[in-house]
Amino acid sequence: MGVTWESVVVRGVPARVFRPANGRDEWLVWAHGGSWIRGSVEGWHEPCADLAVQSGRTVVSVEYRLAPHHPHPAALTDVLTIMDWASTQSGRVAVGGDSAGGTIAACAALTWRDLGRSLTAQVLAYPPFDPECQAASYSLGTFPTKSDMQAAWRLYRANGPGDAYSTPFDAKDLSGLPPAVLGVGSLDPVSGDVHDYAKRLRAAGITVELRLFPGLPHGVFLQPGANPLRDWLGSALRDLTAIKETS
Repeated sequence: MGVTWESVVVRGVPARVFRPANGRDEWLVWAHGGSWIRGSVEGWHEPCADLAVQSGRTVVSVEYRLAPHHPHPAALTDVLTIMDWASTQSGRVAVGGDSAGGTIAACAALTWRDLGRSLTAQVLAYPPFDPECQAASYSLGTFPTKSDMQAAWRLYRANGPGDAYSTPFDAKDLSGLPPAVLGVGSLDPVSGDVHDYAKRLRAAGITVELRLFPGLPHGVFLQPGANPLRDWLGSALRDLTAIKETS
């Protein structure tokens, strides 16, 4: 596959580092999906290895703590820990994730903005953002169902939203965030959230690359073999950071 990998533990947080052959000196910290209650770096090994190849960036997959035993903000704290470490390895760091991991990644980008730290991009595959699941797309009836998503949100935010971001919809101001790469399928119930976030980002003056994949459902980041969504995420990140370098 043209990638090497190793396991690391940073201040108690396990992660898996995927380095593509002839990759650039830029790192992408990745949070896996799983409704905040399941998923692992092992289960996301092949997709993250492929993303490293497609993007030409070192991808760091985070083994963050899961709800309900570790509700918000445990997962966010773990991803921020790995982002901080990644920034000591490379001066160019992006953050991303699929599904629930995309929610965490978007919140991590907001947290870094508030700290005055910069990222090259936020790369998000079909992240849910509304705990109430109010968008019309939740009536599609496809996976994940509205009731399942609402239940997952309740487990994740068992301690309430708290002071740390649990969704970027908590933020009153999205200005100053890094450019966003957003991918979602037309059969995905969270597509309404993704389009809403893209609209809010653009209103705040943030560059957004949004792509709707016709006929694709939720969870396609994990699809083995040729994967149009992963391919596009990688190429969009390459193009986005290349534009930043020349601007």
